[in-house]
Amino acid sequence: MGEVKEKQKAVTNPAQPEPKPPFPKQHQDQPGLESKLTPRPRFEAEDYRAAGKLSGKSALITGGDSGIGRAVAVLFAREGADVAIGYLPEEQSDADETRRAVEAEGRQCLLCPGDLTDARFCDEIVNKTVKKFGKLDVLVSNAAHQTRKQSLDELTDEELDKTFKTNIYAYIRLARAALRHMKAGASIIATSSETGILGSAKLPDYSATKGAINAFTKTLAQNVLDKGIRVNAVAPGPVWTPLNPSDSGLPAEKVAEFGKQNPTGRPAQPEELAPAYVFLASNADSSYITGTVLQVMGGEPAGG
Repeated sequence: MGEVKEKQKAVTNPAQPEPKPPFPKQHQDQPGLESKLTPRPRFEAEDYRAAGKLSGKSALITGGDSGIGRAVAVLFAREGADVAIGYLPEEQSDADETRRAVEAEGRQCLLCPGDLTDARFCDEIVNKTVKKFGKLDVLVSNAAHQTRKQSLDELTDEELDKTFKTNIYAYIRLARAALRHMKAGASIIATSSETGILGSAKLPDYSATKGAINAFTKTLAQNVLDKGIRVNAVAPGPVWTPLNPSDSGLPAEKVAEFGKQNPTGRPAQPEELAPAYVFLASNADSSYITGTVLQVMGGEPAGG
């Protein structure tokens, strides 16, 4: 039985070959740029066929300049939504590329640079989106910060504060601001992580924020159910984005092996995550789903 399980762990989808480690050894300073990653993450989802599921909608996606956020922005646009993206000013070049990709789908893309650890910016980015598009139908709280540590003793109060303010405080503040404008049929989606379910020895603060995201998602879903607004989260496994190569606690030789321990033997590509966000944003697909943490973890076994 053990041999069978080991063989199953090595199986990949032959119909869709994806980049597998080892990758080139590489490292970037935070926050990292997608344009500097090798290989470049796949976000265009060429096999995805739209069905107008978000036609006429407007969406705000934080961390929309790169990685999962960029792929979600592109698929939302393909499904008919106008998109606003939040990102750090240092990520402008990536944001410009995302805007070109969204506009190539025939939709508008509003660029909103700023720092989500600033509570005022969380209100500002929501207000800018509503002013530009006249409404807000979908909020995707996706931006994140992480730095690996060898032990808890390496976790400084400054780092703890930054991780929580970026990952969970911003989600709560964005949701609070968004709900002032959202109407029945709207949707809030957060990016969680397998670390919020399984934990991660070298990511104590990051894992804690992802667990908090899961709990807040379930709580908020109950709170706004009578308003006809749904709240869910997506929990990815390892994904090939700038987040890990720019993690100062992950050396270049470890980046080269990133995702290897997943049952698929590789990290996901952002385009493999984006359809889950479309699913949760679309009332045609998920009108009866709220308070759920949807696992997209490449076969990683976890509780329901």
